[in-house]
Amino acid sequence: MSDKAGEVAAGISIDIAEVMRRIPHRYPFLLVDRAEDYHPHQSIVGIKCVTINEAVFQGHFPAWPVMPGVMIVEAIAQSGAVLMSKSLDADIHGKTIALFSIDDCRFRSPVRPGDVLRMPVEVLRARGDVFKFRGRAMVGDKVAAEAEFAAMVVET
Repeated sequence: MSDKAGEVAAGISIDIAEVMRRIPHRYPFLLVDRAEDYHPHQSIVGIKCVTINEAVFQGHFPAWPVMPGVMIVEAIAQSGAVLMSKSLDADIHGKTIALFSIDDCRFRSPVRPGDVLRMPVEVLRARGDVFKFRGRAMVGDKVAAEAEFAAMVVET
């Protein structure tokens, strides 16, 4: 539905099947289970349900499992890639969306099995196939991580 001619409805949910059509990542490195509140060319909220069954927890750290910070940032970036792919209606056959910069990254609190990461990502700038984003990873009302990052569509 749309409010005005040519506008796409905002607040759309994206299920795992569409996430997998939009980005090439697969287990064990697919870090977005679904997305919600998609606003074309503006924002999205990626969702990651963190479970003890994930291979990384066998070694990071078995007695007190914590999701590695680089994987949290990757999950935020994958959320941005879903936003970018859907906004551009990108054909991922022969192309992918590649992360090419991360700025002002901060880790604020640990993410543990049983947590649900909500990753609001907003577009700061977009020019053609290049997007600049600001994203956060939230567990409840706590910020686990935040960063600005950029990605672009590249030929594979």
